[in-house]
Amino acid sequence: MAGNRFSVGIIIVVIGVILLLGKLGVFGFVWELFWPALILAVGLLLHALYFNKTLPSGVLIPGGILVTISVLFFLCTFFGWGLMAYIWPGFIFAVAVGLYEFHMFDKYSPRGTLMAAVALAVIAGVLFGMTILFTVGIYFIAIVLIGLGVYMIVNKRRSW
Repeated sequence: MAGNRFSVGIIIVVIGVILLLGKLGVFGFVWELFWPALILAVGLLLHALYFNKTLPSGVLIPGGILVTISVLFFLCTFFGWGLMAYIWPGFIFAVAVGLYEFHMFDKYSPRGTLMAAVALAVIAGVLFGMTILFTVGIYFIAIVLIGLGVYMIVNKRRSW
């Protein structure tokens, strides 16, 4: 009977601590930072189910997409959602990752799967490059112009 009271006492204390931490906002803070882990877990679960030969290779497409998107969400959660203005082509790249995994692990995948994956990866890369160029490219151009001007000023040859 005494052991039973001890177990019930521990359970009551644990419930009290959980309620107190919840009221202090600890769980809300943890949830705000680590909710992309749920998306990552689903993506990894799909991969595990394929590699355990429970599900067909088609689950690699959404699995790859979910894992890649969870990485994007983790980046935005830790560094701020303003980062999404720069990494949004990652969503297109996520589809390319899923298609590429499907192509790699299914020897009977359609021929166009690899071409679609490469095309989407190239499109994502071009869009990412354009995003970077339009947002921070002006700084690069300014630095090049300043360097060119300094070179022209310092250079002893007067060829212009």
